[in-house]
Amino acid sequence: MQTRLTPYFRFSLGNTLVQQGLITEEQLGQALKQQRQSGERTEQILVSLGFVTSEQVTSVLNSTLGTPYISLADFIPQEEALASVPGTLARRHNVLPIRVDRNNLLVAMSNPLNVLAIDEVRLASGYDVRVVVATEEEIAPEIRHYYGAWEETSHKAQRLAPENTAESRFQSAKADNPPYPGLVIELVDSLFAQAIAARASDIHIEPLENEVQVRFRIDGVLQRVNSLRSSLLEPIISRVKVLANMDIAEHRVPQDGHLELKLSGHDVDVRISTLPTINGEKMVLRLLDKSTRIDRIEKLGFSISTIELFRRLISRPYGMILVTGPTGCGKTTTLYAALGYLNTPQQNIITVEDPIEYQIPGVNQVQVNPKAGITFASGLRAILRQDPNIIMVGEIRDRETADIAIRSALTGHLVFSTLHTNDAAGAITRLLDMHIEPYLLASALSGVVAQRLVRTICPHCAEEYLPDPDEWEALNLKSEMPCQPLRRGRGCPDCRYTGYLGRTAISESMEVTPELHKLILTKRPAEEIRQLAVKQGMTTLFVDAVNKLLAGQTTVAEILRATAS
Repeated sequence: MQTRLTPYFRFSLGNTLVQQGLITEEQLGQALKQQRQSGERTEQILVSLGFVTSEQVTSVLNSTLGTPYISLADFIPQEEALASVPGTLARRHNVLPIRVDRNNLLVAMSNPLNVLAIDEVRLASGYDVRVVVATEEEIAPEIRHYYGAWEETSHKAQRLAPENTAESRFQSAKADNPPYPGLVIELVDSLFAQAIAARASDIHIEPLENEVQVRFRIDGVLQRVNSLRSSLLEPIISRVKVLANMDIAEHRVPQDGHLELKLSGHDVDVRISTLPTINGEKMVLRLLDKSTRIDRIEKLGFSISTIELFRRLISRPYGMILVTGPTGCGKTTTLYAALGYLNTPQQNIITVEDPIEYQIPGVNQVQVNPKAGITFASGLRAILRQDPNIIMVGEIRDRETADIAIRSALTGHLVFSTLHTNDAAGAITRLLDMHIEPYLLASALSGVVAQRLVRTICPHCAEEYLPDPDEWEALNLKSEMPCQPLRRGRGCPDCRYTGYLGRTAISESMEVTPELHKLILTKRPAEEIRQLAVKQGMTTLFVDAVNKLLAGQTTVAEILRATAS
């Protein structure tokens, strides 16, 4: 049943309040005069002036219009209802979606006379709208809770920010004197809080031609969360630069910075990078939440067989172990877990990293600093004079670093490092392409772990389903379709309606056996090395991913996204 709007046009809340003796005609006249100047609703002005309370207003609306009055303390909004109305719309009209019942959406409003709001909610949600009344003081904090403080603060900043004109951009570029400093501080603070609450690993603040786009990288995937007026770009960038002790007057060259935050019990390291673009400075903030650090091999998501092989490899007294994969696939996390497993008072562990993502108690960590002459190669040379047992090189980028790391592994050190290759076998051909001597590589390399990260199904909205033949065929498997149903996420507030919550690793582990040793010596191609490793029992990335699919941990779409190559 649609909301009946006609009676609202004939109803005057102010006159009814006068008739019931709750306010005087003089008070109503004063409120109407202020309403014509400010544009606020009459009932808001009457409440702000102290002439009447919110409860009295809602009581009048309830008794006169027959619109039920509720207390929001008695209701928990349905996920489906919240998803049907955008946060910006809910905040603009102070509307809280509560429940979906067939074709009807029940919404709580402080002003059921707002016909425009009802129409916008109906168009946005696709449902017929039924209205109940709640006080504005009750609705506003519920909207903040369910839709996020960042949206509220950015909406406030949008109202105060000047239009996107050349003059406004010139004025906002005066970073030492922003036009609304308190609000900018609140906006940046709420941005960090919202990102932490959403489990974002990165915040992207990107100037486009007519707006500023804000995106979060959540579980490895970028998601747009808001857009702001272009005139807000410089104040926001400058505020972050001030926090990180960066040069706020420099806009023409890239800058790097760092700051530490403590938000809602989270200790967060923030790595900051700026890049001049044609529309202004783009800023990316990498969030490293110390409370979510994986410090045990068992938490990496590896299969039992991979964990056993990995432990066996890293327990050797010398040799080189490589972890490979694209940027952001968790290589450093895997090496940190290995160092945590080996970290005892009897071991001298030294790392050279760029950057140092997390500090590990008991481990000597060195930051790469080219300006001071500390590169991976020079740092590794210095480490060798420090009597180390275990060495971690953040990344092998060139022949010099590779050569020193390999010779270190041959002289009694256990060496960990990372490479950017697509699979485990590709690490061998990559090092050979760097002109590393085959006999040195074959003797030094103990094993390679290749990995990716796939998103896991949200446990709060997971459901079972039977895949159609086309979906199974997309995996290019020759086996029959599984008899048991697969799982997927419907989407809910906990996963931001993506159906995914968190990530896990898929991996392949290759141990250098005597047979593989011979192939390395003869510089055989990666595919031949891979085939022999599979024949000797290596589970490939793709097979590991399918195993996690059948175990109900991930989806077909995620497997295709992570292993398409």
